[in-house]
Amino acid sequence: MDWRQFVMDLESLDPATVEDVFARLGASSVTLSDAGNEPVLEPGPGETPLWSSTRITGLFPADADMGAFRAALLTELGLAELPAHHIEELADRAWEREWLRDFGPMRFGERLWICPTGSEVDEEKAVVIRLDPGLAFGTGTHPTTALCLEWLDGIDLAGKTLLDYGCGSGVLAIAALKLGCRSATAMDIDPQALIATRQNAADNHVAENLLVAGAPDGIEGQFDAVVANILAGPLVEFADSITSTLASRGMLALSGVLCEQADDVMAAYKAWIEFEEPVFREQDGQVWSRLTGSKR
Repeated sequence: MDWRQFVMDLESLDPATVEDVFARLGASSVTLSDAGNEPVLEPGPGETPLWSSTRITGLFPADADMGAFRAALLTELGLAELPAHHIEELADRAWEREWLRDFGPMRFGERLWICPTGSEVDEEKAVVIRLDPGLAFGTGTHPTTALCLEWLDGIDLAGKTLLDYGCGSGVLAIAALKLGCRSATAMDIDPQALIATRQNAADNHVAENLLVAGAPDGIEGQFDAVVANILAGPLVEFADSITSTLASRGMLALSGVLCEQADDVMAAYKAWIEFEEPVFREQDGQVWSRLTGSKR
């Protein structure tokens, strides 16, 4: 079946109100996007940021009466004239696979690979994680995730335990299990992250060795390794909590930290952690860091 998209700039209109109107007037799906050039990076816990200039897109069946929809939209929103808008014709495709065209196997370190559904790796010693982008942040495409995956690939995890603090898609905990961890705990306060982590763990046949926690107080015991790929603010705020989960001489990796934030983050942990030299990586004009060390 083919589709039509009704695309409109929101200007001063409330996004939640317009989204609700689109849904009530028959939109099969509704998407908010950037109408300008203002990228939103991964938000902090509990944040749902929008752009200062936002665009809404409603998806409708090809036979939908767009004239009637436009008139109803004016009435529902109490407007004499709609903001800038247009209608796009959209040929039907296998949309669930469209985004995978530019997402192929990715290598991290010597052995570790992330592969989307339908891709294969021809490497004898490859450790493969099957993962498709979905509900939660973390597929390896962001430099902070890549830095953490490379760290995991480069350390000895055989028989050890690991905590993934702020797990997103669960990719780091899953990688650790694939690389030999005896058990792993994945913690995130976002319910969608927990859904994604459980599903990804099941798809990679490691669910039986993975504990999923929805809050820091659900973390039990101490771990041989802890990885926290979140943001500098929460890393500093929860430094005491994060280090308390790390066993003596345990290994720590922190990421989600811009290069100019690295010193402040390390300062928050200096009472407990002996740090190595930071590792930096640039992407799209930003330089990210990975901070690793061991507990004193």
